[in-house]
Amino acid sequence: MMLPGPIRQIGYVVTDIDRAIASWLQLGVGPWFVMRDLTLTAQYRGHPCEVTQSLALSNSGELQIELIQQQSTGPSVFTEFLNSKGEGFHQFAYWADDFDATLAALTQAGWAVVWRGGEDVGTRFAYVEPPAGTAPVAQVIEIMELTEITRGMADFVRDAAANWDGTDPVRVLGG
Repeated sequence: MMLPGPIRQIGYVVTDIDRAIASWLQLGVGPWFVMRDLTLTAQYRGHPCEVTQSLALSNSGELQIELIQQQSTGPSVFTEFLNSKGEGFHQFAYWADDFDATLAALTQAGWAVVWRGGEDVGTRFAYVEPPAGTAPVAQVIEIMELTEITRGMADFVRDAAANWDGTDPVRVLGG
């Protein structure tokens, strides 16, 4: 199998991150860790780009949920999705101990890399599209490099959700 282990995250592209968080809180999912106005340098369909976005993370059991709101208007995998489908479920994510080998296996099998970056911040990621003829269960699949930092953040968010008593539902990180 080319994909590394279980699905670790489900991602949603949204137009209002605070409204999306409020909806998830109504389902009892929290607390949410929010990072606002992040600048991300990436490659979109082979072309360099930069976007400003806000992200929010929480867990439901072992599954991490990511909410993504792009504030800038430039082309990206997120604006492409919003323009074609509107907001909603966007990607499943797998976390790879060997990012290079995983990405090489997927590209060799015909999965197109449509969004890639993270080299400048030490956590590489790539969004890949399944090859033609594959029954798509997601718009794209994200492969994220599992490093000490990403593993620590994943554990932190999961543990906070496991012990959450409903207080302090939105926690801002950074800034």
